[in-house]
Amino acid sequence: MADDFRTTEVGERYAQALFDLAEEKGVLDAVRADLRSLRAAWLESADLRRLATSPLLAADDQVKGLVAIAAKAKFSAVTQNFLGLLAQNGRARDLTAVIAAFEALYAKKTGLVAAEVVSAQALTAAQLKTIQTTLRTTLGKDPELTTRVDPAILGGLKVKVGSKLFDASLKTKLDQMKFALKRA
Repeated sequence: MADDFRTTEVGERYAQALFDLAEEKGVLDAVRADLRSLRAAWLESADLRRLATSPLLAADDQVKGLVAIAAKAKFSAVTQNFLGLLAQNGRARDLTAVIAAFEALYAKKTGLVAAEVVSAQALTAAQLKTIQTTLRTTLGKDPELTTRVDPAILGGLKVKVGSKLFDASLKTKLDQMKFALKRA
């Protein structure tokens, strides 16, 4: 799935290695920014997803492709080398898990609270500000918001903070009604 950013054991191991190296080199924020850009590109580009996940592509081709993308995007040398190593080791398909695990490590180290907001349509600045204010009140901290549009939810919102998901989407409500009607 294009937007499946969940940690895995392999992703956590690679993310820890990248995190430690970035911290040692003093480029932690730069690597995080690179990975956030890469995450956005992953969500937008079917070609990038195919490059990283296709079993038909040789590891050498994945290395060349990912390093070229990283160089074109002007990612830090640490990120560029890491992406090359990931592909060389046949783990390019684990990129989303690495990104998710890296974000978790970064949040733990910095005390950052990240929240993902999914809506059926792009949110206005006023709506985002309301969500930010509500989350600040609820969490006691300023969350870092990322937004994503998913027309499949039909309406409403899904808000994920850490492992907690608040699902007020129209699709979920309709599914719950359908389930309740089947049981009646």
